[in-house]
Amino acid sequence: MAITTDRTEQSVPADDGEVTLLIARQVEPGYEEAFEAWARGILDTAAAFPDHLGYGLFRPAAEGAPWFLVHRFRDQAAFEAWQESPERAKWFANCEGHHHTEIARRELQGMETWFAKPGTTRPAPPRWKMAISSGLAIFPISLAGNALLGPFLVDLHMVLRTAAFAVVFSTLMTYVAMPAVSRLLRGWLSPRG
Repeated sequence: MAITTDRTEQSVPADDGEVTLLIARQVEPGYEEAFEAWARGILDTAAAFPDHLGYGLFRPAAEGAPWFLVHRFRDQAAFEAWQESPERAKWFANCEGHHHTEIARRELQGMETWFAKPGTTRPAPPRWKMAISSGLAIFPISLAGNALLGPFLVDLHMVLRTAAFAVVFSTLMTYVAMPAVSRLLRGWLSPRG
C-alpha cells in the first residue's frame, strides 16, 4: 500500500464540514419584543440562503441574561456567503431602536459542536482531546452494536448492514454517548486554567 503525502488526501473531514454560528446578544429591558421580531427576520432571511441548514432563537434563561441565535451552514463557503451578503448587511443597517448588542460570537466546525457547552463562549478543546473522547464514545457503541445487532444483520448485504450500523451509531453518538462523555470529561477537555 502506497503512502501519499498529498495534502488534499490528508485533510480531516471536520475541517471542511458544517459551520455552526452561535451569537449571544444582550437586549435592554423593555425592548425584547422589538429584538425578537428583528432576530426572527434575520434568521428567516438566512434560512433562504443556499446550504443554510437551520437556525434557532433562544430566549434568556433568566431576566437580564443574553439571548442566543444559532445558524448552521453546510460549509465555510456557505457561511461566508451569508456573512458577506447584502441581505445580512440590510438587517444590521435596520436594527436601530431594538437596543441590543452582540456580546459574544463563536464559530464551531465539525466535532467542536459536540464539545461546546450551551450558553458559553469558551473555545473547543484541542483536536487530540476531541479524538480521544470520541474514541471512548465509539468503542462501547461499536462493541454493543456488533454483539447485539450483528447476529441479526449477518445475512444482510454488506451495504445494508453498514447503513443500519451507521444509523444506530450516529444516533447513539449524537444523543447518548457524546453528551455523556463530554460531560464526564469536561474538566479534562476544558480545564479552567
